[in-house]
Amino acid sequence: MDSKNSYHFITRWQVDASPEEVYRTLEDANDLVRWWASVYLDVRILDKGQEGGVGKTIELLTKGWLPYTLRWKFKVLQTDFPNGYSLEAIGDFVGRGIWTFTPNENGTAIVYDWKIEAEKPLLKKLSGIIKPILSMNHEWAMAKGFESLKLELRRRKGEQNVPAPPQPTFPHNFLNNRVL
Repeated sequence: MDSKNSYHFITRWQVDASPEEVYRTLEDANDLVRWWASVYLDVRILDKGQEGGVGKTIELLTKGWLPYTLRWKFKVLQTDFPNGYSLEAIGDFVGRGIWTFTPNENGTAIVYDWKIEAEKPLLKKLSGIIKPILSMNHEWAMAKGFESLKLELRRRKGEQNVPAPPQPTFPHNFLNNRVL
């Protein structure tokens, strides 16, 4: 996976929560639209998978700060509650992601290892030229995810007056029917 349209991102977060709390929050795909709304525009569970989540298949509409959306699916390949899980992505990008949750004295260290290839036609075609911009778009999406996850963990712990999560930066309905 070393083509001009391939990407490898490693995201590291630290949160004041247990691995169990992090795992349960991230595995709840239906709720992503509410608490990670700046990126997840629509989520549909296609297959609940086996007990424990293996085989769970989710269809997604996502975005970053650039004015395009991505339609893709992920399938949970392996779970290791509460230490993490791995998934396979198919659609506008293909590849695999591995979430790892490690307890430490400050809560949980989170690592997301994401290896994908852009398959959306425009992104695939332009990746060789605009790869740094597409990489910044991913970094923005993950920064919003980190901000949103911290807020959601506070909300789930029962904290009062937790601010609303960041919202989308452009009206996604404008682009839903365009091929970008």
